Amino acid sequence: MFIALALGAALFTVSGCSSASVDEDVSAATADAADQAGLEPAEEIESATVAQTYLGDYELADQQYQTQTTVRLENNQRIMTTNALPNHETGAFPNASNPNTISAQDVTWTLPLVPKFVGQAQEVYETGVSLNGVKFEPGTDERVTCDSGEVHPIEGLQTVADLGMDLNNAHVQPNGAYHYHGISSLMVEVFSSDVDLVHVGFARDGHLLYYSKTGQYSPSYKVGSGNRTGSGCLYTPRQGNAVDFGAVKDGALTDDWEYDASYGDLDECNGTIIDGTYAYVITNEFPYISRCLMGEFEAEVRGPSGAGQGPPSDGQGPPDGKGPPDGQGPPPQ
Repeated sequence: MFIALALGAALFTVSGCSSASVDEDVSAATADAADQAGLEPAEEIESATVAQTYLGDYELADQQYQTQTTVRLENNQRIMTTNALPNHETGAFPNASNPNTISAQDVTWTLPLVPKFVGQAQEVYETGVSLNGVKFEPGTDERVTCDSGEVHPIEGLQTVADLGMDLNNAHVQPNGAYHYHGISSLMVEVFSSDVDLVHVGFARDGHLLYYSKTGQYSPSYKVGSGNRTGSGCLYTPRQGNAVDFGAVKDGALTDDWEYDASYGDLDECNGTIIDGTYAYVITNEFPYISRCLMGEFEAEVRGPSGAGQGPPSDGQGPPDGKGPPDGQGPPPQ
């Protein structure tokens, strides 16, 4: 299969081959595990409504945006090598709230070809990777800290504090790694077809990541009632004045949200059964991109020494040079 798409003045080239046998193996393995775990699909989706173009070997090369991504299936693994540059327009970086410049990375993702569903939510920081090689990283290292000792993580997609997000719900880490905190409509447009569910990436546990153009799946999270805990709570950015997020829960802080299985269609990891296979759905509402995974995956190695995944800090840490709370941020300048 060879597809060439003209995108403005650029030539965006996709080449690859299909993998029907892989699809069958994944579906069978997931169905067995889901049955054992008692997982019920939110809604069965027929094969005709799901576009599956990037399940085999493929290469992406974009002359305009300099994207270089190659995927190979080897020894029951999906191996992606990429420079992690998006194949679509981005916002301006550096900007007033994000001082970092987008730069090519040298990243290798090694993912299970046949995911092993375990049915138990496991926290994850970098959920997975887009088909174009840009990673999905929904959380931030920015924190509201309280004089009384409480610490509240700040959401990337909120309007109280400007974290320098662009039109793709993305920004840049100090090492130049561009990454998504939510769905990018431009990225979806690149990989979209005439069906509703768009395959947009791979989760770290090997399960597929989808986006529904009609929003047919709703997440099962809602903002909790009442006030946040703590007193004297402020966010102090690296540059600028301290920001008061207030006391009332409004969704701007991660722990404002609570999971209610009866509230939506998706499980606590934003997953469900699609076409007989467990998969994750990126949504326009919290958690946007899953913060946990239901399959087996290798433990993340965070920080500059991680296996091509880049440091976790968004470069927005406190001005005292301590970096993010986990000590993974860049050194003081």
